[in-house]
Amino acid sequence: MKIKALGALAGLALLAACSSNPTSTASNTGAGAQMSGPAPGSEQDLVANVGDRVFYAFNQSSLSSDADATLGKQAAWLAKYPSVNVLVAGNADERGTETYNLALGQRRANAARDYLVAQGVASSRIQTISYGKDCPVAAGNDESAYAQNRNAITSVQGFNPQNCK
Repeated sequence: MKIKALGALAGLALLAACSSNPTSTASNTGAGAQMSGPAPGSEQDLVANVGDRVFYAFNQSSLSSDADATLGKQAAWLAKYPSVNVLVAGNADERGTETYNLALGQRRANAARDYLVAQGVASSRIQTISYGKDCPVAAGNDESAYAQNRNAITSVQGFNPQNCK
Protein backbone atom coordinates (compact mmCIF):
# COMPACT_ATOMS: atom_id res chain seq x y z
CA MET A 1 0.00 0.00 0.00
CA LYS A 2 2.82 2.39 0.87
CA ILE A 3 4.48 1.67 -2.46
CA LYS A 4 1.32 2.75 -4.31
CA ALA A 5 1.11 5.95 -2.29
CA LEU A 6 4.79 6.73 -2.88
CA GLY A 7 4.35 6.03 -6.60
CA ALA A 8 1.37 8.38 -6.75
CA LEU A 9 3.30 11.13 -4.93
CA ALA A 10 6.28 10.68 -7.27
CA GLY A 11 3.97 10.92 -10.27
CA LEU A 12 2.43 14.13 -8.92
CA ALA A 13 5.87 15.57 -8.29
CA LEU A 14 6.90 14.80 -11.86
CA LEU A 15 3.74 16.39 -13.23
CA ALA A 16 4.27 19.48 -11.12
CA ALA A 17 7.85 19.78 -12.32
CA CYS A 18 6.78 19.47 -15.96
CA SER A 19 4.07 22.10 -15.68
CA SER A 20 6.21 24.82 -14.15
CA ASN A 21 7.69 27.55 -16.34
CA PRO A 22 11.43 27.57 -15.76
CA THR A 23 13.15 30.90 -15.74
CA SER A 24 16.06 31.27 -18.06
CA THR A 25 19.37 32.34 -16.62
CA ALA A 26 21.03 32.52 -20.04
CA SER A 27 21.61 35.93 -21.55
CA ASN A 28 20.07 36.69 -24.94
CA THR A 29 23.11 38.61 -26.03
CA GLY A 30 26.48 37.45 -27.25
CA ALA A 31 27.70 35.01 -29.84
CA GLY A 32 25.08 32.37 -29.11
CA ALA A 33 22.08 34.70 -29.32
CA GLN A 34 19.54 34.04 -32.02
CA MET A 35 18.12 36.90 -34.05
CA SER A 36 14.40 37.25 -34.26
CA GLY A 37 12.60 38.63 -37.25
CA PRO A 38 13.49 38.64 -40.92
CA ALA A 39 17.03 39.03 -42.20
CA PRO A 40 17.82 42.66 -43.09
CA GLY A 41 17.49 43.31 -46.82
CA SER A 42 15.50 40.12 -47.42
CA GLU A 43 12.16 39.62 -49.10
CA GLN A 44 10.67 38.92 -45.68
CA ASP A 45 12.14 42.19 -44.35
CA LEU A 46 10.57 44.13 -47.22
CA VAL A 47 7.16 42.53 -46.67
CA ALA A 48 7.15 42.77 -42.87
CA ASN A 49 8.68 46.21 -42.37
CA VAL A 50 7.85 48.19 -45.49
CA GLY A 51 5.06 46.60 -47.53
CA ASP A 52 5.50 44.91 -50.87
CA ARG A 53 2.38 45.97 -52.77
CA VAL A 54 0.35 48.92 -53.87
CA PHE A 55 -3.23 48.85 -55.09
CA TYR A 56 -5.01 50.58 -57.95
CA ALA A 57 -8.55 51.64 -58.75
CA PHE A 58 -10.53 49.86 -61.45
CA ASN A 59 -8.99 50.41 -64.91
CA GLN A 60 -6.41 52.82 -63.43
CA SER A 61 -2.64 52.92 -63.23
CA SER A 62 -2.30 56.20 -61.32
CA LEU A 63 -0.94 56.04 -57.79
CA SER A 64 -3.13 56.79 -54.78
CA SER A 65 -1.83 58.57 -51.67
CA ASP A 66 -1.62 55.16 -49.93
CA ALA A 67 0.46 53.84 -52.84
CA ASP A 68 2.72 56.92 -52.64
CA ALA A 69 3.30 56.25 -48.94
CA THR A 70 4.16 52.58 -49.49
CA LEU A 71 6.44 53.30 -52.44
CA GLY A 72 8.15 56.05 -50.42
CA LYS A 73 8.95 53.45 -47.73
CA GLN A 74 10.17 51.05 -50.42
CA ALA A 75 12.47 53.75 -51.84
CA ALA A 76 13.93 54.43 -48.38
CA TRP A 77 14.37 50.70 -47.80
CA LEU A 78 16.11 50.30 -51.17
CA ALA A 79 18.41 53.22 -50.30
CA LYS A 80 19.34 51.36 -47.11
CA TYR A 81 20.15 48.19 -49.11
CA PRO A 82 21.89 49.41 -52.29
CA SER A 83 22.86 45.91 -53.44
CA VAL A 84 19.25 44.72 -53.54
CA ASN A 85 17.51 44.59 -56.91
CA VAL A 86 13.77 44.24 -57.24
CA LEU A 87 11.10 43.06 -59.64
CA VAL A 88 7.86 45.04 -59.81
CA ALA A 89 5.01 42.87 -61.11
CA GLY A 90 1.86 44.59 -62.33
CA ASN A 91 -1.43 42.74 -62.02
CA ALA A 92 -5.07 43.21 -62.97
CA ASP A 93 -8.35 41.67 -61.90
CA GLU A 94 -9.99 39.07 -64.11
CA ARG A 95 -12.29 41.46 -65.95
CA GLY A 96 -11.18 42.54 -69.41
CA THR A 97 -9.32 40.81 -72.21
CA GLU A 98 -5.93 39.19 -71.81
CA THR A 99 -4.32 41.84 -74.03
CA TYR A 100 -5.92 44.74 -72.17
CA ASN A 101 -4.99 43.35 -68.75
CA LEU A 102 -1.38 42.69 -69.75
CA ALA A 103 -1.07 46.31 -70.91
CA LEU A 104 -2.78 47.60 -67.75
CA GLY A 105 -0.52 45.47 -65.53
CA GLN A 106 2.53 46.86 -67.35
CA ARG A 107 1.31 50.45 -66.83
CA ARG A 108 0.86 49.70 -63.12
CA ALA A 109 4.34 48.18 -62.80
CA ASN A 110 5.82 51.13 -64.70
CA ALA A 111 4.02 53.64 -62.45
CA ALA A 112 5.51 52.00 -59.35
CA ARG A 113 8.97 51.80 -60.97
CA ASP A 114 8.81 55.45 -62.07
CA TYR A 115 7.95 56.52 -58.53
CA LEU A 116 10.91 54.59 -57.10
CA VAL A 117 13.25 56.06 -59.73
CA ALA A 118 11.97 59.58 -58.97
CA GLN A 119 12.88 58.91 -55.33
CA GLY A 120 16.48 58.14 -56.29
CA VAL A 121 16.50 54.38 -56.85
CA ALA A 122 18.62 53.53 -59.89
CA SER A 123 16.45 52.25 -62.72
CA SER A 124 19.02 49.50 -63.34
CA ARG A 125 17.98 47.98 -59.98
CA ILE A 126 14.34 47.62 -60.98
CA GLN A 127 12.84 45.18 -63.47
CA THR A 128 9.16 45.19 -64.36
CA ILE A 129 6.79 42.55 -65.63
CA SER A 130 3.06 42.31 -66.21
CA TYR A 131 1.10 39.21 -65.34
CA GLY A 132 -2.20 40.78 -66.34
CA LYS A 133 -4.92 38.64 -64.83
CA ASP A 134 -2.86 35.44 -64.78
CA CYS A 135 -1.55 35.62 -61.19
CA PRO A 136 -4.39 36.61 -58.86
CA VAL A 137 -3.58 36.95 -55.18
CA ALA A 138 -7.22 36.64 -54.09
CA ALA A 139 -9.72 34.09 -55.34
CA GLY A 140 -13.26 35.15 -56.01
CA ASN A 141 -15.50 37.00 -58.40
CA ASP A 142 -16.47 39.92 -56.20
CA GLU A 143 -15.23 43.47 -55.67
CA SER A 144 -13.18 42.49 -52.61
CA ALA A 145 -11.15 39.96 -54.61
CA TYR A 146 -10.91 42.29 -57.62
CA ALA A 147 -9.53 45.08 -55.42
CA GLN A 148 -6.78 42.80 -54.05
CA ASN A 149 -5.82 41.68 -57.56
CA ARG A 150 -5.38 45.23 -58.94
CA ASN A 151 -1.83 45.74 -57.71
CA ALA A 152 1.87 46.08 -58.30
CA ILE A 153 3.99 43.79 -56.12
CA THR A 154 7.65 44.52 -55.42
CA SER A 155 9.86 41.50 -54.70
CA VAL A 156 13.55 41.13 -53.92
CA GLN A 157 15.62 39.53 -56.67
CA GLY A 158 18.88 37.65 -56.08
CA PHE A 159 19.04 38.12 -52.30
CA ASN A 160 22.38 37.01 -50.93
CA PRO A 161 22.79 37.08 -47.13
CA GLN A 162 26.48 37.95 -47.51
CA ASN A 163 25.46 41.32 -48.98
CA CYS A 164 23.75 42.31 -45.71
CA LYS A 165 25.58 44.36 -43.14
